[in-house]
Amino acid sequence: MRNINNVAELKKEIEFLQAEQLLKGQLLKDQFYLISGNFKPLNLLKGSISDLATSPYLIENIIGTTLGLTTGYLSKKIFIGASGNIFRKLLGTALQFGVTNLVAEHPDAITSIGRFIFKKVFRKKESKQEAINRQIKEGLNTSYHRDNS
Repeated sequence: MRNINNVAELKKEIEFLQAEQLLKGQLLKDQFYLISGNFKPLNLLKGSISDLATSPYLIENIIGTTLGLTTGYLSKKIFIGASGNIFRKLLGTALQFGVTNLVAEHPDAITSIGRFIFKKVFRKKESKQEAINRQIKEGLNTSYHRDNS
């Protein structure tokens, strides 16, 4: 700020500072309305939904969470059974929490284990003739690769 030597310069500087204060006050109000509009519940909900909808792994996250909650709930029900024992219920709740977190954090491993079990249980029984044909085909493929090498 510069030195003021007379009354006219003082009045001029006061007017300048008042105008500057008015401008900054208006900018502050505008910024406040802009920010307060972003924090309205409806706008927060819209933003969250749009973030969710644009998530690249939305389906995987939903499936993993649902799988975790379901397995946790079922493990608790299996562990507790029809028991009315409070200690058993507490252990069941702890078991449910642990299983839910484990499955929700590692859905890929659980899915691969489930596929493996499904293939072992529901696999097609191979007849002797199909096994012989498969072995012959594999033998021909390996000998063909050896000859071309």
